[in-house]
Amino acid sequence: MKKKPSEYIPEEHSQQQFNQLIAVVCLGAGLISFLLGWTVIGFLFTLVVGIASLIAILGFCIGCFILYQWKQYTHKRSLR
Repeated sequence: MKKKPSEYIPEEHSQQQFNQLIAVVCLGAGLISFLLGWTVIGFLFTLVVGIASLIAILGFCIGCFILYQWKQYTHKRSLR
């Protein structure tokens, strides 16, 4: 880290909570799928989390994008 820790801009807490919720739901659905013997669906749910994590490391947050699109949608609906 080249700057002091206080100089970095922290990420928004609500976005982190939303991303965490998506990950927990997908991993939970994957676990339940594996327990029920639905291995393909289990791998799909866990793969979604893995791909989203990889893309986040590369610099793009899919959960943030989903949350932004949802807020845009609800705002447009409230204007009608």
